Amino acid sequence: MERYLEFKGIKKAFPGVQALKEISFRAEGGRVLALLGENGAGKSTLLKILAGDLSADEGDIIISGKKQNFTSPFDAIKAGVSVIYQERQMIPAMSVMENIFAGALPKNKFGFIDKPRLKREAQEIISKFGLSIDPTTPVGRLSVAYQQMVEIMKAYRRGSDIIAFDEPTASLAEAEISILFKIIDELKREGKIIIYVSHRMAEIFQITDDIVVFKDGALVKTFVTAQTNEQELIRAMVGREIGDTYANLSRNTVYGDTLLEVKNLVTKKVKDVSFTLRKGEILGFAGLVGAGRTEVVRALFGVDKIISGEIFLEGKPIAFKSPTEAVAAGLALCPEDRKEQGLVLYRSIRDNVSIPVLSKICRFFFLDRRAEAELADNAVEKYSIKTPDTDKIVAELSGGNQQKVILGRWTSEKMTTRILILDEPTKGIDVGTKAEIYQRVCDFAKQGIGVIFISSELPEVIGVSDRIYVMREGRITGCVDRADATEEKILSLAMSDTAVTDGGEAK
Repeated sequence: MERYLEFKGIKKAFPGVQALKEISFRAEGGRVLALLGENGAGKSTLLKILAGDLSADEGDIIISGKKQNFTSPFDAIKAGVSVIYQERQMIPAMSVMENIFAGALPKNKFGFIDKPRLKREAQEIISKFGLSIDPTTPVGRLSVAYQQMVEIMKAYRRGSDIIAFDEPTASLAEAEISILFKIIDELKREGKIIIYVSHRMAEIFQITDDIVVFKDGALVKTFVTAQTNEQELIRAMVGREIGDTYANLSRNTVYGDTLLEVKNLVTKKVKDVSFTLRKGEILGFAGLVGAGRTEVVRALFGVDKIISGEIFLEGKPIAFKSPTEAVAAGLALCPEDRKEQGLVLYRSIRDNVSIPVLSKICRFFFLDRRAEAELADNAVEKYSIKTPDTDKIVAELSGGNQQKVILGRWTSEKMTTRILILDEPTKGIDVGTKAEIYQRVCDFAKQGIGVIFISSELPEVIGVSDRIYVMREGRITGCVDRADATEEKILSLAMSDTAVTDGGEAK
């Protein structure tokens, strides 16, 4: 029997927003179909309807000739649908194996969970994915990347006929991405229907067969991947040419004195790291998953305990005991995991933007609501956040728009930011907005702000940064100027066992 998934006239509205406007297209079994579009275009809303998390206002979902009516995620799962969201859906306190087999835990003859079998079958799936994860480890202890892989393994275990991926590689390094693509190829050969959402053009052209472009809740055009190109897709998405993203950046060319100096930093996961950051410089950090990049900035920001080492801010020794102290000194952090660490999800855009500057917008001990609203309005305008108003609850925004709220928070006119730390700042953000954010970062550097830019996308970290430190297993293995940086050189250093000093000399 031919497998296919068809959307017919799907409409969905939220207060003040028509999220989907009569969406109709068909996805075939044995092919990978990409959903492409700017943040807020409606891609994630459509996936939530497919998963049973939302109900369409009008229209039908048809799977292989049968009309479906999903009133819950359980209905969708029973019909053979698995949606792997950009934001993870798991229970952190439960083990990897329990999360993989959630809803289908094997039982013994006495009706209890058969833990030996559970561990054995989970290990078989983990081994198939080529990962080194202990199946008994609580998921909450894993890195963001490995948590994402657990989500993917859970969908694989279900044996679903339809698997939708929403930005699955946003938190993954090259090695994990390669594993994921092999699994997708296998699913494709088995005749599965694969829907793939990504803002990474290289991925779209590498693994997809068909492309559907969304804009402002409407279907703009469908493409056969082999018969189109990147510029044509970008024109369909954003209605204009983007050009060479990195070559067109207006950069800072004059750096100031040393702003930050880190000497022999040691934490639980960081081993003898030393580096410097100048005023007006964009300092990149590259490395594979688990390299320690995030852990370095967490230590700087007062989140992780520093065991030994020295940190100097404009020549003065510092050791922040909390993020509050770091913010007061002029540091700002856009964290890797925006959902868990960066946002108050069930508060408004206005509340989230104003959090770090509440003391600055109070008059006679009362919050100046007008000043707060002005901050939020400026953030929405500056970063083109798609929302009917600033009272919108952040949890209801798309992933990319949530990231923009964090950027808006830390770069408001009330902030006195000296060092801006960006950990995977464009994760889940569309190509047009990425170009805008890159230019914003360069503009911050022109103002004398020191920027630490962490990214798992090598073209991005090379294209934006002035210098790039490369890490492996908690150590710095090299430092490369942008003019000398290549993907091959960065990857070679990322896999090197030799730690280096700040000057690039082998220890």
